Amino acid sequence: MIDDGAEKRSGLQIIADRHGVSLDAVRHLLRALEAGHGTMAQFDHPELGGMGQWFAGGMVMVGRMFDEALKARIGALCAELAASLPPGGWTASDSARAGASGGWWPGDLGAPSVAGSQDGLRYAYFPATRRLAVESREGVTLYDTGAHAISGVSQANGLVRFTSALGAVDLASLRRVGGPEPESEASTERGSAAAQAAPETSREGSAEILRTIEALADLHRKGVLTDVEFTEKKADLLSRL
Repeated sequence: MIDDGAEKRSGLQIIADRHGVSLDAVRHLLRALEAGHGTMAQFDHPELGGMGQWFAGGMVMVGRMFDEALKARIGALCAELAASLPPGGWTASDSARAGASGGWWPGDLGAPSVAGSQDGLRYAYFPATRRLAVESREGVTLYDTGAHAISGVSQANGLVRFTSALGAVDLASLRRVGGPEPESEASTERGSAAAQAAPETSREGSAEILRTIEALADLHRKGVLTDVEFTEKKADLLSRL
């Protein structure tokens, strides 16, 4: 049980008062930042506009899309809480814990913010390095997630797809950075129907990249992304077409 008195003495209540939110909202964000290694936070709290995400560098997405004051408050609060982490954040200690617990992913990735399984696959997302580890019968493969912060997994038309704040993400649209080559593009599908859908995967991946660029352009127009951030992310995505 969390000791309110200890939290007040530690300064969390002061932070809550400074940003005009409750101590419960601060606790909620602190847990979200811990899960995101201090570089991102996925939250769901009524005082914070419901479901939303914060990313190091200033990107904030909230349920109340046009509430700029709320975005600014969440951004400032997350930045202050993240800055209070010890040097290196939780990465070193999480990595040690992951190694001790025998994680199936490479030990140098640390501990994931999201992990699970779907349709015979295991996956884990590491926000600090923007890496997605996927274990299938071929082994463990690593992907560079780029602008996507993976929050879960879904399945549609026989294909396993990952979810992020920018929408659904096909593995075919992500750059492979390690692991065995797949036996076929249908390795994440079932049966002959999945094999027939494989030729369409590449086209869907290209379309997904273009949709992601459009979403980033919209964030750039709204001032969420700087010119430099938008240019870098756009160039990285275009290089995958």
